[in-house]
Amino acid sequence: MKIRLGVLFGGRSVENEISVITAVQAINAIDAERYDVVPVYIAKNGLWYTGSALLDTDNYRDMPSLLARCQRVCMKSVYGDFNLYREKSGLLRKSVIARLDAILPALHGTNCEDGTLQGVLDTIGIPYAGCNTLASANGMDKITMKMILKECGLPVADYVWFSDKRWYDDRDGVVAEIESKLAYPVIVKPANSGSSVGISPAHNREELIEAVAGAEIFTTRIIVEHMITALKEVNCSVLGDYYDCQASACEVPMRSGEILSYADKYEGGGSKRSEGMHSTQRELPANLPEQTTEQIRSMAVGTFRALACDGVARIDFMIDENTGEIFVNEINTIPGSLSFYLWEYSGIPFGELIDRLVELAFRRKREAGLKTVDFGGNIFASMKRSGGKFGAKGAKSGYNK
Repeated sequence: MKIRLGVLFGGRSVENEISVITAVQAINAIDAERYDVVPVYIAKNGLWYTGSALLDTDNYRDMPSLLARCQRVCMKSVYGDFNLYREKSGLLRKSVIARLDAILPALHGTNCEDGTLQGVLDTIGIPYAGCNTLASANGMDKITMKMILKECGLPVADYVWFSDKRWYDDRDGVVAEIESKLAYPVIVKPANSGSSVGISPAHNREELIEAVAGAEIFTTRIIVEHMITALKEVNCSVLGDYYDCQASACEVPMRSGEILSYADKYEGGGSKRSEGMHSTQRELPANLPEQTTEQIRSMAVGTFRALACDGVARIDFMIDENTGEIFVNEINTIPGSLSFYLWEYSGIPFGELIDRLVELAFRRKREAGLKTVDFGGNIFASMKRSGGKFGAKGAKSGYNK
């Protein structure tokens, strides 16, 4: 029988549109003889929709018209209920649209890639591709990620982090800390954004203050990193799970300025219609010494394992061409276009990549089922009656008032 695969995309995120491109690319690559695909778009207001009109990116030019042609749907946060429900049903319409076998998340950014959605899917218990809640949260937050990688002996650039409230209360103190630990120029980033959103370089104090003002729009935590001026950026994807995984070929994305911008990533530098990360101008394979390539691929696998990742991820690296040092920059736990172009070059077609992601989802579900979550007893049945609604301790503490 075919696998009924729900593809979730969109989301309450500034990367909503990029997610649409990733999802449509993935759906077009899925083997129709093996899967029945159910597209599920999460609008920017958080409402869920399904319908065939979602499969044409041209329809997204007029969102009210598109959503009017689609069906509002939802899933229930009930463990074991894998049904996709029609939000409004009547006597002549069934409430269940489809029973899903698995989910392929194709969402990017906050409220999507950061463990929020994964927590919902874990509550339902449905198999889903990609990183679990913990790995997603740690991978999305640049501060937590760097702390973990540093503890695991993986090199990261020097950084200072702070909250927006600390910035408001003690701006001079934060600036002093940054200037004492990091030399200009620096890079200012929202801690939990992706796609280069809210990221700015700063070459002096005035630009630093302006960059922080731009970053805090998107987040409550901000990270400032040492900026490598003689920079070569290299990306590498990893596929598998935290125990058994493999690295792809490496690429060098081409940037038009000091940093790889949103336009560089998704609009080919702004020169053509976006095809997601597939439209990025790139050098593939990366023109690097073989030893450097293998070092980066090894570090990519190490990063994937340190963060307990699953599915497919893309790890971005920085090379300081003055010193030859290599640093882990960040991980994308649901990479743009699912990094299919790196895997196609590495000998794994996009359709096979999807197959592996779904297989990994089912395997993780089976392995999770082998772990104990219930001791099988009932401690209340063996307790002596205490006379209090909440037992003796509850009575003493006043909880039964």
